[in-house]
Amino acid sequence: MEAENQEIILAKDDEDLIGYLRLEYLWSKYPYIGLIMVHPDYRGKGLGKRLLKYVEEHLKSKGLKTIYSSSQVNEADPQEWHRKMGFKECGIINGINEGKIGEVFFVKEL
Repeated sequence: MEAENQEIILAKDDEDLIGYLRLEYLWSKYPYIGLIMVHPDYRGKGLGKRLLKYVEEHLKSKGLKTIYSSSQVNEADPQEWHRKMGFKECGIINGINEGKIGEVFFVKEL
């Protein structure tokens, strides 16, 4: 894993990209997982957890104490992953996505 511009964390298997996490900052202040993707062949093997842990350690080293993320309200698997990783639900914005689908937000203490 490596950080590029402290925003994209890449996971590689030899030279192949197998996953990544995009870190953003809400209002230029609050760390937020904009996207986390793991290649289907590597899902369920802890790669997403390792990407998250890497980012958490990076944020802790900068003195940050929380990280935020979100999922559409109709995405049960991503919501379960967040809860499994220690995130707590902290709010919902109704109708924000295409098709008027809401977004559930999560926070995790570092």
